[in-house]
Amino acid sequence: MERNIDMLISEILKFRDERDWKKFHNPKDLAISLNIEAGELLECFQWKNIDEVDLMLNGSEKYKVEDEIADIFVYLLLLCNEINVDIIKVTLNKLKKNSEKYPIEKSKGNSKKYNQL
Repeated sequence: MERNIDMLISEILKFRDERDWKKFHNPKDLAISLNIEAGELLECFQWKNIDEVDLMLNGSEKYKVEDEIADIFVYLLLLCNEINVDIIKVTLNKLKKNSEKYPIEKSKGNSKKYNQL
């Protein structure tokens, strides 16, 4: 089965609509939910050192991180759908802008912000 963004959005909308949840999915609440889920992803890493993070990501607890990533992505796609944003288009546009702000010759191997290069 081919996997693409349009198919995924359709599945998410079907899931939402079967439960009559669209009434809860306004841009404000979707943005809030997106950030709550991002916080839950951070919680997976909280208080862990690098070795503990590696163990988690290579062990039986990885599903927790995967679930939070999926929740974030679902809310992001719902928000994009609600405000009519083409996630592929805007992401490619942002990559183009970032490539101009962070030219390879100045930014390769460097973590400085564009205005400090």
